[in-house]
Amino acid sequence: MESPTLADWVGDVESFAGRQWQREPAVFTPDALAPPFDLDALDAAFDGGLLRTPYLEMVRSDKVTVPTEAYTTSRVVNGVTYEGFADRAKVLARLRAGATLLLRCVDQWHRPTGELVARLSEELDRRVEAFFFLTPAGGQGLAVHRDDADVFVLQAAGRKTWYVHDAPAAADWSLGELPDGERSPQRLHRVLEPGDVLYVPRGFAHRAVGAAGLSAHLSLTVRDLSVQDLRTALAQQLAEELALPARPLGQAAIADACGTLLGHARERLDTIEPGDLLLAARAATRAASPRPVAPTPPESFAGTARAWEPGGPGTGRAGLGSVGRTWRRLRDAARATD
Repeated sequence: MESPTLADWVGDVESFAGRQWQREPAVFTPDALAPPFDLDALDAAFDGGLLRTPYLEMVRSDKVTVPTEAYTTSRVVNGVTYEGFADRAKVLARLRAGATLLLRCVDQWHRPTGELVARLSEELDRRVEAFFFLTPAGGQGLAVHRDDADVFVLQAAGRKTWYVHDAPAAADWSLGELPDGERSPQRLHRVLEPGDVLYVPRGFAHRAVGAAGLSAHLSLTVRDLSVQDLRTALAQQLAEELALPARPLGQAAIADACGTLLGHARERLDTIEPGDLLLAARAATRAASPRPVAPTPPESFAGTARAWEPGGPGTGRAGLGSVGRTWRRLRDAARATD
């Protein structure tokens, strides 16, 4: 495993890969690791006015549902009422009542977080997403649960107590909250301070409780492959380089298509190695995943405006782009008629 980005979080990546990765929860204390999204960035998101559901949610571990209208407001745009816009005063009131603020997919709408996620995803060759939790002291947003991802937690503010339990005992384990009758031995108990990093392996049950102050942490979830991902990739591999009519007409044509498809699949199956299937599955999951905010946007409005100015870059021999030359011709024609 090679990942300069992950090294900022866990230190020696080679040691981490050999000792903790997908085996053991651990806490790390980087020298100076600042979260790309913090309370100031949260305030800026609220100030921007466009933060809305489903990117924000308020949750409680005691099965008390926090209705959307309890932390959002509506707005009228062009005579139409739209619901679900974040309301800071309401969110603060819900926090004081013990609820946790959960921001989903921060990488999709916050550029610094998107850049971090894009780098980590490229280095690990896995899908990565970012979530932000804001919890009052004594509050717990989620009950003991298991995630289908390796989780890296960076404490951004306040203090939070984490309880990490053992790996699933059965191979066919379930996601989400642990059933009432299931008990899992505790593996790690730790209070995170700002700047601390917690690693929770995929499937290890865990919960977090606000310990002091307004506790905020950023979670990066690193998704790995499921058997269904492998099945889908295998089906695509077996059908590669085969051209068949999409809708064969008649039973004879359908039977012929079955024979052709099976014969091609048998030939392809002899050529596919486990490594080929793994690479194909990873490529397919990357292609199907929502893309994080691009590190370098392909084009900006400001850059386009500069390019369209007379004498700007890419404006051609006369110092004007096609739009600029059109404007000049219209201006000259208007002057000629004066």
